[in-house]
Amino acid sequence: MKYVRFRDPAGAVRRGTLEDGSVHFANETYDFDGDEIDILPPCEPSKLVCIGKNYADHAAEMDSEVPDRPMLFLKPPNTLAAHGDTVTVPAGKERIDYEAELGVVIGEQCRHVPEADAMDVIAGYTCVNDVSNRDDQRQEQNWVRGKAFDGAAPIGPVLATPDELPENPFVRSRVNGELKQDGSLEQLIFPIPELIAEITTFLTLEPGDVIATGTPEGVGPLADGDAVEIEVEGVGTLEHSVRIP
Repeated sequence: MKYVRFRDPAGAVRRGTLEDGSVHFANETYDFDGDEIDILPPCEPSKLVCIGKNYADHAAEMDSEVPDRPMLFLKPPNTLAAHGDTVTVPAGKERIDYEAELGVVIGEQCRHVPEADAMDVIAGYTCVNDVSNRDDQRQEQNWVRGKAFDGAAPIGPVLATPDELPENPFVRSRVNGELKQDGSLEQLIFPIPELIAEITTFLTLEPGDVIATGTPEGVGPLADGDAVEIEVEGVGTLEHSVRIP
């Protein structure tokens, strides 16, 4: 099943299902790609826990060593953007990058989750673009300017239940229709159960929280007006544009 959060023509926030290009809620049906509804982020996280350098080839392209334990950083709720949004990034920067990622959406409040039980706390999956301001990321240790600016985490377009994903789904990005990244979950250094176990050793995950599992090689700069697509096999394609003031 694929679930969509949206704002209906009356302005009410609803959660429907996506089937064959149509969104269904109660006895109403809407065109997913039409103008009648506004697609919203598929969940309302209290935080996004992001994983750095979880693909060896990406670590290499960033001239970094592969970490010996999951590298964690946070994105707060102000970073959320939705399918179809225009993301306004900080002005005056030399490099703002796209990063395609699989997002794991947590389904229940949890702490100290063993790896063996980790998949049981997952509500589903979504697409994430970890938009990154490299200028400031390179100059600070906590990455607030580099990773936590408004709109720095477009997610969506749906929450896909675990049965929708193949065993090792591909993770891809395209900019203006050109393929930029093409990885697979089988390339993860730290797999999802290990990530959940590690994260919940230190903090409580809440329903709707998102774990962004890392990005494959091929990250690159964005320009004003770019059209970005983040695709995860079994989930779908998150689309947004970019505005640089």
